[in-house]
Amino acid sequence: MKWTTAFIPTLREDPQDAEVISHKLMMRAALIRKLTAGAYSYLPLGFKALYKVQNIIREEMVKAGAQEVLLPALQPLELWKKTSRDKDLGEVMIKFRDRHGKITCLGPTHEEVITDLVSREISSYRDMPKTLFQIQTKFRDELRPRFGVLRSCEFIMKDAYSFDANEKDMELSYKKMYDAYERIFSRCGLKYIIVEADPGVMGGGLSHEFMVPAPSGEDIVVVCDSCGYKASKDVFVSKAKEPKDGDPCPKCGKKIKLQNTIEIGHTFKLGTKYSKPLGAKFSDRDGALRDIIMGCYGIGVNRIIASLIEISNDKDGIIWPAAIAPFEIDILPLNMKNDKIVKISDKIYHDLIDKHIDAIIDDRDVSAGIKFKDADLIGFPYQLIVSEKNIKNNIVELKDRKTQKAEEIKIDEVTKRVKGVLYGD
Repeated sequence: MKWTTAFIPTLREDPQDAEVISHKLMMRAALIRKLTAGAYSYLPLGFKALYKVQNIIREEMVKAGAQEVLLPALQPLELWKKTSRDKDLGEVMIKFRDRHGKITCLGPTHEEVITDLVSREISSYRDMPKTLFQIQTKFRDELRPRFGVLRSCEFIMKDAYSFDANEKDMELSYKKMYDAYERIFSRCGLKYIIVEADPGVMGGGLSHEFMVPAPSGEDIVVVCDSCGYKASKDVFVSKAKEPKDGDPCPKCGKKIKLQNTIEIGHTFKLGTKYSKPLGAKFSDRDGALRDIIMGCYGIGVNRIIASLIEISNDKDGIIWPAAIAPFEIDILPLNMKNDKIVKISDKIYHDLIDKHIDAIIDDRDVSAGIKFKDADLIGFPYQLIVSEKNIKNNIVELKDRKTQKAEEIKIDEVTKRVKGVLYGD
């Protein structure tokens, strides 16, 4: 991509309504723009990062044996009444009456819909196990949407559902998803912790939350550094008193500490919470009808990007990992009036593209200072600097955004070196 043909309207100042660093930087780095409270447009750079996150999720879901589906966003309220969750979610659900007088809701989640689908298609123990997933927009009428895409009314979620004939098989399905989540968040460059959690309105038994420690996080978890005990605040309160720093750990007695975190994923052992009221049954080996045993697994796709930015930034902007960066490398010809710089930069750009390296070239006729500021603000993992001084010595500079360290590379060795730092080749 050439910068002059791209749509990258960066901002020099923080938006007045932005409270947390991810919101500020996503706006300034031209990743998103606000349409209305709780709803954001993704600009090309933001969508590209979102797309890469979704690809990682898809790869790991398929690797774990899940199959992708796409379920309707429009859901009949009668389905929710069968599980009584229309009351549990209450005003969070966005509902409307259509021209036929039928009340429909915009899907805040899809447990009812997927269970209704499976109830019609799975009839025998031979049809299981099955795990189905989708990546889709959800809608929730948040009381107080804030923090940019961290707490919005419209957001993208990966939700998966497992269907098994018994508890033992469900445990195996749950473990596959749990392991896939660890791979997904690690590949996205997130430092996360896993805590035992309250299933809340989702229902069911044991659940685990995947959390990113961050000062701006709205969720509080209890952590013991001595024995490794971790739990959500709600789980801790259900077993003890309201926690505070320095309280004794329920496992080892040493001091606990409280951490602010952002939830990026949640896994649930649902059991028959949905299959029973929605009639999702199967015939076992003896011909007896039994309720399907379910698991549920959610990831906040938008939150992966925002959480990463919350913990990976500096005074100049975002610091992306290469795996989900909008572009892996930014080529910076520092003087577009110098024909030799332009020619060398253009050749390097095309050589990298030919090797499937995700590169952008800043071919704007602006000062070097502006180019450096935008490169640091957006946070491309690497900058390739082509200057008059260096090309006289047949070299260019490769700068690491995270460490700020630069190395000199011979021009004819650029592609090989860039592949090396990005992929270890």
